[in-house]
This record gives sequence, structure tokens and C-alpha cells, in this order.
Amino acid sequence: MSDRRATVGRETAETTIDLEFAVDGTGEAAVDTGVGFFDHMLEAFAKHGLFDLEVRCDGDLGVDDHHTVEDVAIVLGRAFEEALGDRSGIRRYADRRVPLDEAVAGVVVDVSGRPRFYFDGSFSQPQVGGFTSDMARHFAESLATNAGLTLHLSVDGENAHHEIEAIFKALARSLDDATRIDDRREGAPSTKGTLSE
Repeated sequence: MSDRRATVGRETAETTIDLEFAVDGTGEAAVDTGVGFFDHMLEAFAKHGLFDLEVRCDGDLGVDDHHTVEDVAIVLGRAFEEALGDRSGIRRYADRRVPLDEAVAGVVVDVSGRPRFYFDGSFSQPQVGGFTSDMARHFAESLATNAGLTLHLSVDGENAHHEIEAIFKALARSLDDATRIDDRREGAPSTKGTLSE
């Protein structure tokens, strides 16, 4: 059984979060953030990445969804970073495009230890349920920053629900690909000999 897992908590004046994450899971998720559509997206992320994910977030939803989505991404990124450890043997790179009806999202990722984020696209509607559409972009950026990913994300479509769901699924598939262990490799896949410094 893999030990690429982490438990991370975070408490601020805006959110209280408890999160458990396993890179090598079965796609099981137990999620409660108070934002129904965001819960659905995190469940899709776990299912399509074959990650195991438990998240409980008590956030200031009386303000809006920003702090909840951002802070869950921060904690998930930190858990991802911790679970990967020194990143020995991983494939490191991945490139995935995922369609959902008329929408398509693309993710190119380098699990490099160097956080960078680039986005190309827009959302067709400003809101999906209680979820602000642009928070999908901000989620990906916050995840990349805290997990140490170089992440290029694009999206196109006509329906924000489909656009956002395609993003979360493309993120999941690309991260699953990039973090798989390549049995031909020893150590970090870098001429530097490390991906953690």
C-alpha cells in the first residue's frame, strides 16, 4: 500500500479546514465545503484522478465563496506537496485535454517544485449555483502555488458548468499521469537530482 498520503489542517478567521489526501487512491471522496457545486467538483477531481480525498470546510459563506474555495485549494496543494515527498520516480510531466459536451479544458503540468500558473480562456456565465465561475481559475492557481506545480490551463465552451467541470477533470487526469511512478526511474526526474529545492 502506498504511503503517498497526507493530513493537513488550517484555521484562520475566514475558514477552518481538515483535509486528508492520498495520491494512490481509488477515487473515493467525502467532501463538505458548504458550496454544493464545489463539492461536486472536488468529488469529480478525486474520481478522475483516482485520488482519495476527505475535506471538511467551515467557511465564511455569508461573505461569498472566495475564501472557502481558495483556502481548500491552499490546503489541498500543501497536502499534495507533502504526500509526494521528494518526488522520486514520478513521471513529472503530463498534458491532458478533457471535453464535456461543447466545452473542452486543457492542462499541461510539470510537477517541478517551481510554482507557476498560466490561464487562457473565460467562463460563459459568472455563477454556477453558489460557485463563482472565476474561482475555478483561482482554485487551480492556488493549488499550483502550494503544490509546487507549473500549470498551464485553458478552457473554451458555451456553458460555465461544463467549462468548470472539464477543468477539474483535466486537472485530475493530468496530475494522475504526472505523479505516477515510472519503474524505470530512480530518484527525482531532474538533471539537478532534486525537485524539492
